[in-house]
Amino acid sequence: MNVALCHDWLNGLRGGEKCLEVLCELYPDSPVHTLFYEKGRISPIIESHRIVTSPLQSLPLSGMYYRHLLPLYPWAIGTFDLSGYDVVLSTSHCAAKGVTKPAGARHICYCFTPARYAWSLFEQYFGGQPGPLKRLTRRLLEDFRQWDLANSAEVDHFIAISDHVKQRIRRYYDREADVIYPPVDTEYYQPAAVRREAFYLVVSALVPYKRVDLVLERFAQDPRPLVIIGDGPERAALQRKAPPNVRFLGWQPDEILRDHYRRAKALIFPGEEDFGIVPVEAQACGCPVIAYGLGGAVETVLDGRTGVLFPDQTSVSLAEAMARFDDTAFDPYAIRKNAERFSRKRFASQIGSRVAELAGGGGTR
Repeated sequence: MNVALCHDWLNGLRGGEKCLEVLCELYPDSPVHTLFYEKGRISPIIESHRIVTSPLQSLPLSGMYYRHLLPLYPWAIGTFDLSGYDVVLSTSHCAAKGVTKPAGARHICYCFTPARYAWSLFEQYFGGQPGPLKRLTRRLLEDFRQWDLANSAEVDHFIAISDHVKQRIRRYYDREADVIYPPVDTEYYQPAAVRREAFYLVVSALVPYKRVDLVLERFAQDPRPLVIIGDGPERAALQRKAPPNVRFLGWQPDEILRDHYRRAKALIFPGEEDFGIVPVEAQACGCPVIAYGLGGAVETVLDGRTGVLFPDQTSVSLAEAMARFDDTAFDPYAIRKNAERFSRKRFASQIGSRVAELAGGGGTR
């Protein structure tokens, strides 16, 4: 089976790239086709493959301003020559699913989500833009959405990262999908013989839809310590409104992150995510999770057993969940066992078997 891998872009090692990393191990001879690539920003496993970039790679400052090139993505992703491949395996939250497959090949898309800023979260991403720019952005995204819908019909098989994303694929593309959860490094993220401390933990990009603001609103009324690991364009504004019991650490290396998972009283996860690797990493370290009860967290956090889910994205709902958390005893071994459902080994086995099966002619179309 001759497999071509396609990924939106390679400029960091986030959840999508951790999925791609496992696929690179499964298909060691497969090249990776991508819109942009910044050497040194991804793992050695991915960089050991031949990486084929689009014409956008040669544009000046494309690495810095790649998001602004969205109107060119439909053209650029169609420039890859995939002739000779039996299977095209795309990992996509944006444009990679739009590659042109060769005649006779099968295109399997491991879909992180239909592009959120195009389909459902326009205001959260662009609501702060000035009027004329906002109108232009809306028009450009309408064009992108039409292209995205048309190209979704060319995918032979969809595999979603969660039931939440499966429903979004059905809603926006009118397509069915399997579900295979993404991999979490449960070998690295393990409990340690350390005492849990009194602080709560948030690990998040600091952007509006992550809703770190509602956590700050809650801790302005709660004197207990809160540690925030992460960075982003909202950091300065969030720090200005943060009470003195909140510390911002910025992004931290994996060993520091793991240490905080091992010591925190609980992880607070206030956003709606398509899957959400952070709550699983925390649980792998035996750390319970207080999470907003919508999106992927519903599938990874067992309410009352490995954490607490709160129904509304408000500080009041969070406060009620924290009170329930305080009244509940959690078993760190049960929390760890729940996280083991999402291991890298499990993902490699499931995705490898399903791709082989679908390449042989079965499907979900």
